[in-house]
Amino acid sequence: MGARKRIKADERKEALKTKAYAKLRNVPTSPRKMRLVVDMVRGKDVNLALNILKFSTKEASRRVEKLLLSAVANWKEKNEKIRLEDANLYVKEIFVDEGRQLKRIRPRAKGRAYRILKRSNHVTIQVDSKTTDIINKKDK
Repeated sequence: MGARKRIKADERKEALKTKAYAKLRNVPTSPRKMRLVVDMVRGKDVNLALNILKFSTKEASRRVEKLLLSAVANWKEKNEKIRLEDANLYVKEIFVDEGRQLKRIRPRAKGRAYRILKRSNHVTIQVDSKTTDIINKKDK
């Protein structure tokens, strides 16, 4: 790796140390189904997002709910001096990437075979406090 790439990689790693995020990898649900759930909570307050996910009938919402709780715990770990109730947390960023695809064969008539793709996805969620966002914008 060249020097410029190493410096940029180090900068990205340092920036990630200040962010509170959580990742869920290789979820055996198609990305399209997961994006329906993720779109419901993008930009919402954490308490409202947890309520939406808790009462959603979609199967993927249970996994996103656990991931959101994990991201909140990560935020709490990085910001020990701020109370969780006073933080006014919200879902800053959430997105779904496509994961690996398992290729399976479905037998058909006359000796043919159809290919079945069993898709998976990766979900990344980042939470932040609205009060720290306002402070950061004033500094710029």
